[in-house]
Amino acid sequence: MVDFVQLRQRVKEHLDRDRTVQTVEAEGATLDAAVNEASLLLNLPVRRVEYEIISRGSEGFWGVGQKDWKIRAYTQFVAVEKAAEADAEVQEAAEEAMLEEHRNGEVVVMLDREGAYIKVLPPVGNGERAKVSDATQALMNRQVDNFDYDAVIAAIKEPAGTYVRVGDFKRNPVNDASLSISIGDQEMKAFVKVRPAGPGGCDITLETYQSFLRNNGIVHGVKEDFLRSFADKPIFNEDVVVAEGDHPHNGRDAYIQYNFETDQSKVHLTEGPDGRVDFKELNIIQNVIEGQPLARKIKAENGVHGRTVTGKGLLATNGKDTALPLGKNVHVGEDGETILSNVNGQVLMVGGKINVEPVFTVQGNVNLKTGNIIFLGTVIITGNVEDGFSVKAAGNIEVNGIVEKAELDAEGDIIVHQGIAGKGAGLVKSGRSIWAKFVENTNVEAGNMVVVSESIINSQVDAYQRIICRGKKATIVGGRLRATEEINAKNIGSPTSGTETICEVGFDPTSKEKLDKLFIDKGTVEKDLEDIQLPIQTLESIKKQRKFLPENKEAELQELINRRQELIVEQENIKNEITEVQAHLASLKVRGKISASGKVYAGVKIIIRDVREDVINDYKAATFVLERDLIRVMPYEDAEDVGEMPEN
Repeated sequence: MVDFVQLRQRVKEHLDRDRTVQTVEAEGATLDAAVNEASLLLNLPVRRVEYEIISRGSEGFWGVGQKDWKIRAYTQFVAVEKAAEADAEVQEAAEEAMLEEHRNGEVVVMLDREGAYIKVLPPVGNGERAKVSDATQALMNRQVDNFDYDAVIAAIKEPAGTYVRVGDFKRNPVNDASLSISIGDQEMKAFVKVRPAGPGGCDITLETYQSFLRNNGIVHGVKEDFLRSFADKPIFNEDVVVAEGDHPHNGRDAYIQYNFETDQSKVHLTEGPDGRVDFKELNIIQNVIEGQPLARKIKAENGVHGRTVTGKGLLATNGKDTALPLGKNVHVGEDGETILSNVNGQVLMVGGKINVEPVFTVQGNVNLKTGNIIFLGTVIITGNVEDGFSVKAAGNIEVNGIVEKAELDAEGDIIVHQGIAGKGAGLVKSGRSIWAKFVENTNVEAGNMVVVSESIINSQVDAYQRIICRGKKATIVGGRLRATEEINAKNIGSPTSGTETICEVGFDPTSKEKLDKLFIDKGTVEKDLEDIQLPIQTLESIKKQRKFLPENKEAELQELINRRQELIVEQENIKNEITEVQAHLASLKVRGKISASGKVYAGVKIIIRDVREDVINDYKAATFVLERDLIRVMPYEDAEDVGEMPEN
């Protein structure tokens, strides 16, 4: 906010130095009249005039003893510009706002054939009321000497803002104000030019302006409010716009408002918490779900017809409709304007139409060119998935090449035609089954089956149902394999490899893993309880002997007791969870078997439910089962047919 007090002080300081700038003396019946006179002499707006009062004026009594105001005025624009150069625009706007908010009352004189009239305008805000002297001076300026002083006083006391007849004047018709009209801008504007009245001449009334416009064919767009003000304070000898026509406005065409990026070439890089851009996250897939609004048609608008000041109509055209860009797997909502998705998948523009593709195909490898893939449908990759990248899909994932040290996560099946080589760090996780040519040095998790045609080597493989490794070279060597129902391969273990091979069946691997973790957590909590008990006992013993503890020790004791209580609650929760998981595992009605049509080599560790056996001798065409809490070796039982590797 502008500090006007400080600004005025700064201006005054500059004015003290700039007194040599043009200076004039002016007189007037009122202070405002003197300032107005000075502004004319200096050719400056009133607000740019700075003045000093030389002598004060007086209204006198009934015109006797009247004395004019006398001022010395000088320009202030130089000083103001120096003092407020940085905020000149703000200052000007603030001054205009103040002038609008606080405006003095005014007296307007109108000379008509019927006599002399005045209109008294009330003040605005904290502005001063118009004075009788203002009215008498204004009348005398128009050479109206024969006026009713009482009527003037009454008008000043009750400023109604309407014209009041206050007297007569000697009329000279030759000096009446004159009015001319012109039409321009292809009949879109009407101008009036007013010549001021001379001595004894009549002014032009509002009614005269209105009838003059009508008589000259100006019937539309007349600025009535402006004209009313203009009649009181006309601008002379200038073309002034008093009427404007309405231009026609053509209606806007209908258009489609898209809720997705229609330019498929754009890549949206993301910035990590450390401020680095992750070039693997290119976000090139725009996933949508079934029923999601994809776009909406904004209706065409009707045109708005125009009209000239002479009343001629100007036609506008209505906006054109547009067809909904419906492609595959989308439909129109009940409102007839919204496009919705039929399926989960990727939304994209194809040939100017909106399509939702339930299958996303990567032509080539998943690498820096594609970035990581997240898709709410099925993903097909014609090449490989390279080190360090991830593919996540709500449907299936099919890879025609190799999956390297990468992460695959699908709610459906995962099919890898060439195999998985995780280099000790990859993860392939499926909500249903995983099919691959081979699995090496990888972590694999499947909600149903893991089916491998050649080999599983040094990998962690978990399947809720079965792990099947079949084919001429179907071998399981190294790693840990866990399945609820069955593990079946041609060969399990190796006569030469020193890598440990562990095969576990008869339980839910996920629940078993959770149970193992719960037992670890249980041991940790019990150790913490044991460690916390000794300091509690020590502090309680000291407190019992001394009857009190220092404040810091008392706080420490209370903190230890609270922590002990938290550990006890945590211990009880873990025990309950262990009981629940054990009950679930015990309820599984599965036989659980481990089979090899070729050989099971010595050194393989067999675990069926809670029973473990280390294979000491090689076995040919054998199936291991659990009977009466003992692992027995049976003749080989072939696995159920799982069919061929599926094709999407």
